[in-house]
Amino acid sequence: MLKTISAAIALTLFAGSALAQQTVIDVKKTATCGCCSAWVDRMKQSGFQVKPENVAMGQLMRFKLSNGIKSKHAACHTARVGGYTIEGHVPVREINRLLKERPDAVGLAVPGMPTGSPGMDFGTTRDAYDVLLIKKDGSAVVYASYPAIKK
Repeated sequence: MLKTISAAIALTLFAGSALAQQTVIDVKKTATCGCCSAWVDRMKQSGFQVKPENVAMGQLMRFKLSNGIKSKHAACHTARVGGYTIEGHVPVREINRLLKERPDAVGLAVPGMPTGSPGMDFGTTRDAYDVLLIKKDGSAVVYASYPAIKK
């Protein structure tokens, strides 16, 4: 039984990695944001083909709005992958889940810049945060929750 569970976990991880290796993420960010660059690095480490583009703040804001992100869901960078918008420090696990499940939605967002989220994970603590599924009507529901870690 344990061998079967281990094999299933390994297959799931491999499938997620294979999906990432075939998937391009286009990222719009400002040139001076270090946490955006760190998030891009996390995506590359997970096997995604990342195409970052540095843009002016006004252009970034227009890109967010034109891709379904309202100010209440905004963060520092915005990406497009598989027809979805990814706003902010969304973990790769949730991006893979989104691409596998293919919900009828705009995409995912982690509003703000929570400490401990991918790209903001420079220490041993993490703020609690939610990954939101942004629906096409502009509303959002919690897609995944990450608890706080205090050390």
